[in-house]
Amino acid sequence: MQFGPEGAARDMIRISTIFIAICMVLVAASLGLVLHAVAGFSGTESAIVALTALTFLILYNAVSMRLRDRSDVGGQIADLSRGTADLARQVAEFGRRLAAVEGRVVSANSASSDRIQAVLGEINELGGLVKQLAISVASHEDLLASGAAAAPPAPSDRPHSEEQPAITPEQAPPTVRPAPVAAAKPAPSAVAAEAASPSRSQPQLLAAVKNAVEESRLDIYLQPMVTLPQRKVRFYEAVTRLRDDKDQILTADDFIATAEAGGLIGKIDHMVMLRCIQVLRRLMVRNKDVGVFCNVSAATLGNPANFAQCLDFLEANRALAPSFVLEFKQAAFRHLGPIEIENLAALSQRGYRFSIDHVTDLRIEPRDLADRGVRFIKVPAALLLDPKQSSTSDIHPSDLSDLLGRFGIDLIAEKIEGERAVVDLLDYDVRFGQGFLFAPPRPLRPEGASATGGATANKESGTPNGSSSTVPIAGPAAEPPMRATGNAALARRAAGPG
Repeated sequence: MQFGPEGAARDMIRISTIFIAICMVLVAASLGLVLHAVAGFSGTESAIVALTALTFLILYNAVSMRLRDRSDVGGQIADLSRGTADLARQVAEFGRRLAAVEGRVVSANSASSDRIQAVLGEINELGGLVKQLAISVASHEDLLASGAAAAPPAPSDRPHSEEQPAITPEQAPPTVRPAPVAAAKPAPSAVAAEAASPSRSQPQLLAAVKNAVEESRLDIYLQPMVTLPQRKVRFYEAVTRLRDDKDQILTADDFIATAEAGGLIGKIDHMVMLRCIQVLRRLMVRNKDVGVFCNVSAATLGNPANFAQCLDFLEANRALAPSFVLEFKQAAFRHLGPIEIENLAALSQRGYRFSIDHVTDLRIEPRDLADRGVRFIKVPAALLLDPKQSSTSDIHPSDLSDLLGRFGIDLIAEKIEGERAVVDLLDYDVRFGQGFLFAPPRPLRPEGASATGGATANKESGTPNGSSSTVPIAGPAAEPPMRATGNAALARRAAGPG
């Protein structure tokens, strides 16, 4: 048995065929019996007549079934023809609609092309106007720069501590306005004070450093790091200065090597950390997004006693870890021993981030640095813009920022001294900049206390005993009334050569 409508139809056809066959046999047999009984035909004759009648009936049935099948096929062909005609009409309707849609798309494209051509024409006109404006601004800027360079600096008989008014971090401006290169250099008296340091022998220098540390004659200078191209202050770097008994300034390059050789660098680093934490707390009262970079010597990491003292202090101020960055030299970071690496990991576990400065080459392994907790790398602008670096390093300097960014490391261009360097660094996708162009390092001056406020400190608060509750910062020098030169440099670059 077959199931479904088609199986039932076949079963019905078979049953009807069997029934017709039985009827034809009965009709032929009945005819033979009637002839034999009534007409007096013999049995043989009756059988022949019956067979003849059966044959005739079979032929008739076959012919009638063939005719009926032909009529059914004709009906199916007619139905198929009607279906084909309907399909053809639907295809024609679809083609008509598709042609209408294509016409609309073509008209829309032509209208869009006309609008684009009009916009391009306006952009070309604006480009010509911008170039003319750039040429005009550049010429005026060159005249202003030449006039500023020709003007002699006014002599100042006041000491360095009175040249600039002191302002607190709350009064410090959130952004650093760009100033001409001539005005971005350090104050003449500051340069003279640092250059006036007489040459000393190694024992004399060691004695001067030791006395300065013991008497807490340690000053902190802050130099801002700004975002590019907005030039908004994002971080400050703490620069350390020592003063001898004659108040002559010793820069870090002068005393670091001597302090490391004399075993004083650990105490200096601890004093600097105290001051930096104090400054950071004051700065974060006004701006929660600000951060401070504090330089640390690798010798401090390798000295168990000095590192334990610093670690205890940093542990007490762990809440400030996201905004307090410890900075190491590239050469020192590359040659860290097992003890230094273990101590570095201890700082990283407490949430402190690290920075690499004094970079001398671009052979950098960002994955290894990121694993050790490095989040910033400071590269001199001259090194980034040096064409020779593309052949000596594994990566082109223009791709360095993107490569470091993949591992969560920000690139900071330092020692920027000209507007042209800023324009070129923007092509390298550098996000942060530092240098005398934006602001020179400016000193912190205590009020009624020493520069460090004593050697002892309250670890819970991070404020040295005896220091003032405010941290005055020397304000920026008076700026000329002219507008920033960064826009002029960008306009000059857009104008192209000539």
